[in-house]
Amino acid sequence: MSSIARAYLLFIVPKQGIEMLPDVEILGRILCEIACDEALGGFTLVEREVKWDGSVVTETDRRIQQRIESALKEHWPDIPLLGEEMSPARQEQLLSNPEGELWVLDPLDGTTNFASGLPFFCVSLALIRHGEVVLGVIYDPLRDECFMAEKGAGARLNGVALGATPHLELSRTIAGVDFKRLPGPLADQLAHAFPYMSQRSMGSSCLDWCWLAAGRFQVYIHGGQKLWDYSAGDLILRETGGRAATLNGEPVFGGQLAPRSVVAAVNSELFDEWKAWIERNKETPA
Repeated sequence: MSSIARAYLLFIVPKQGIEMLPDVEILGRILCEIACDEALGGFTLVEREVKWDGSVVTETDRRIQQRIESALKEHWPDIPLLGEEMSPARQEQLLSNPEGELWVLDPLDGTTNFASGLPFFCVSLALIRHGEVVLGVIYDPLRDECFMAEKGAGARLNGVALGATPHLELSRTIAGVDFKRLPGPLADQLAHAFPYMSQRSMGSSCLDWCWLAAGRFQVYIHGGQKLWDYSAGDLILRETGGRAATLNGEPVFGGQLAPRSVVAAVNSELFDEWKAWIERNKETPA
């Protein structure tokens, strides 16, 4: 583990205003060490399988999930884990108790990138307590960047607080846009009459949230993310002063398996401008 990661792990975020959360130092070490052990060594063209929902999985996904689940049980045996690489039936069963505690894990977000040799992937872990996300950690092993947030205590990158991003006009922003999951008319408008300066699609929803929180993007839109894609990242963004909602204006976190759309921005003013443009254009043919 690098010196940056070690420095981060020595930083324990204050736990004021909420019940005591799992120890951040231990939790960070689990994610950093397992992700580095499993993902860095196998990062190249690797064998992959296509799951029932069309997404890609590798043996690295399964190993990371198994190792993280075992480590979490060792330290917090009473908190069950919902992982992406579980059956939908088991996932639904775990979500059936909304008043309890539940880990939500994406063991390797950006699996297609990972399996294709593209350097953009991460591991993401969130803690749901009483029906809301109270803790989120996302670790990028290639850049040795650990993003973390606790509800009401702010967000940090390798132990350094992430502050609010200065406002930009929408026309000067970089947008994170996943075109293929958006409604056709809106995707057409974004492609041909876009309101931003430039657009990116990186292939890891969890890291997209983090890069938005860090101001590397300023606005974002995605047509359908799963629970493990948005749980940690949504909290990290909100704890920096960013805002997010679905295309219908609902909170992104819904505590369910059905995909959720995302409209997000680094601050409220920009979010309102971005959302208003989307509302004007989401049903308009190009």
